[in-house]
Amino acid sequence: MIYPKNLEKGYYIGVTATSSGFTSEPDLRRLDNSIENFKKHGYPVIITDNVKTDCKGRSSDGISRAKQLMQLFDDDRVRVIIAASGGDFLVEMLPHIDFELLASKAKWFQGFSDNTGLTFTITTNLDIATVYSYNFGSFGMEPWHSSLEDNLKLLEGHDILLQSHDRYQNGYRERITGLEPIMPDADVKWININPKGIIEDEAIMLHGRIIGGCLDVLLNLIGTRYDKTAEFVDKYKDEKIIWYLESYSLGSAALIRGLWQLREAGWFEHAAGFIFGRPAMYNEEYDINYTEAVLSVLGDLDKPIILEADIGHKPPQISIINGAIAHISSYGGKGNICFERR
Repeated sequence: MIYPKNLEKGYYIGVTATSSGFTSEPDLRRLDNSIENFKKHGYPVIITDNVKTDCKGRSSDGISRAKQLMQLFDDDRVRVIIAASGGDFLVEMLPHIDFELLASKAKWFQGFSDNTGLTFTITTNLDIATVYSYNFGSFGMEPWHSSLEDNLKLLEGHDILLQSHDRYQNGYRERITGLEPIMPDADVKWININPKGIIEDEAIMLHGRIIGGCLDVLLNLIGTRYDKTAEFVDKYKDEKIIWYLESYSLGSAALIRGLWQLREAGWFEHAAGFIFGRPAMYNEEYDINYTEAVLSVLGDLDKPIILEADIGHKPPQISIINGAIAHISSYGGKGNICFERR
């Protein structure tokens, strides 16, 4: 596994809009404050032309998005590239990316949600670690949440213990100023499902090479030329694979079908276990709750499963290093994760 060079003072953070861009006043104010916040931490920022444009959910066409991403990879001043935001159409840029350039100029790429199309693909295709965590706009909040500080420490090369938080924000809040912080309103409680079932007082310890992302996007990658997942999990079969997964808008039927498809495609061969983030939106079709949906597909694999972890769309989130060796502990509704870069 290749780990890009750490973020160091004097190097730039590059920002590009891999999917949607910013055009509203609150979002532009949030963007400007993100830039200022990184400057205060000693890191100048470069943004590509498409960051401040958006039309029909796209910052620009797929060719332009790929070109602007590659410009940042080719810029030796840039050590880290963070996606401006999420969206729906990142996959349109994949055919126009020179993956040989990305391999020769290995850099940290970070984003989540729709950016799974790059975080997952870069790691499984090129054996280069990526970071599944906040998009750039989140760094414009005031004040910064501690999880943002942790995210920056990971990019700087610090190996720290990332712990679950006490509370999370259950749902979206309208932005008025653009600087709104995370507003926790629900208690964090990780749910452990051992092969014997849900046992509140029994810990789960997972060790293995971690990979995953947003299920909504992963399902679009299956069977494409960018799907090198079977080869990836086979390469690291001796270390076993921890899958982290979270969903944006999959209801029970789509979640069941999606997990079934991943399983049948061989993605879950050599799995050590699974950790699921809190779903952003979930519709209980057929009166099937999230736990029932997951267990209906994964239950007979006899692997530990953790649900409701601090990963993904309901902040705060724990930053995940795709491709790293992860050590995960979950007990009593709380948990922690640390990574080995080998």
